Amino acid sequence: MTEQRRVIARVLSDASDHPDVEGLYRRATEIDPRISLATVYRTVRLFEECGLLERHDFRDGRSRYEEHPDEHHDHLIDLTSGKVVEFQNEEIEALQAAVAKALGYKLVDHRLELYAVPLETPED
Repeated sequence: MTEQRRVIARVLSDASDHPDVEGLYRRATEIDPRISLATVYRTVRLFEECGLLERHDFRDGRSRYEEHPDEHHDHLIDLTSGKVVEFQNEEIEALQAAVAKALGYKLVDHRLELYAVPLETPED
């Protein structure tokens, strides 16, 4: 692995959000200004093909990335701010498996994305 790929891998590992390629590029060039946008695109594609990265399209017109998670989780996307909230819910997991079974299938994988806006709080 090249040093530039190591930098990109470290940026992805340190990310607490789900950055797009341009965000990864900005963060990587803060560490190594010689990294090109093309290198970031190629590295992201390579990491995705190797199963190290997971790509998400959260309806904002850009692919966003996260390291392949150790544990399954779902996402809630705040349409107002673009913030992505990761969550786990056993009731949802059980319901999805039950739906698949009722339709004659065994659930082997899924991806759940909830799109939401913040609740309005009543004024005092």
